[in-house]
Amino acid sequence: MERIDDLGRVESYYLKYEMSQLFDSDLLQAFELIKVNRLDYICTQEEPLEYVCFLVEGRAKVVKALANGKTLLLSFYEPFEVIGDVEIIKAMPAVCTVQALEQCYLLALPIDKVRAVLKKDIKFLNFICNVLSKKIDYISHSSSINLLYPLENRLANYIDKTSTLVNDDRGGRCFSENLTQLAELLGISYRHLLRTLNGLCQAEILERRKEGYRITNEEQLRKLAEALYK
Repeated sequence: MERIDDLGRVESYYLKYEMSQLFDSDLLQAFELIKVNRLDYICTQEEPLEYVCFLVEGRAKVVKALANGKTLLLSFYEPFEVIGDVEIIKAMPAVCTVQALEQCYLLALPIDKVRAVLKKDIKFLNFICNVLSKKIDYISHSSSINLLYPLENRLANYIDKTSTLVNDDRGGRCFSENLTQLAELLGISYRHLLRTLNGLCQAEILERRKEGYRITNEEQLRKLAEALYK
């Protein structure tokens, strides 16, 4: 994480997302702009949080380490998402790990400076209640998806969310991850994952490359991914 000294940009994001409406007090001067590079961690489970963050640019994924040593994918974050909502209220370490999928920018409030103020701020507490209710609803929906939808749809959604642009003449997007870890995140076997990836290649939705998989049919991939939400 890198702190960026750019008050003009802080104010621009603050105004864009109408953040003055989230607080009883004017906290603009308390915000810091933080940059997180792709694949770096915004927070790590069980480690102390220095900031409560508002994701204003970029994408991230949220995972949870379980007691049995496995890791579970919980959700994806896009602007305007809050990171540290539970932790600032309960004064506890990070309850999950958040990893940047691309370069991210966050407006961040140092927890040690603002916790006492925010815990008495009725507007902010109402906002946090709304955020948490949406997250509970999302997790409930995700749990249903994990139980009831085929891996093909869940994998298509994951690829659509995490793929990156290819820098060559053909363009498009490429998906490249550790497949053993991905199988664990999705709660399936490595063999099942490989069979599903091969099926997507045979359907000419993906193309196997040395560095991973290129998306060759964006429309079909998105149809598979969006089936989760219909």
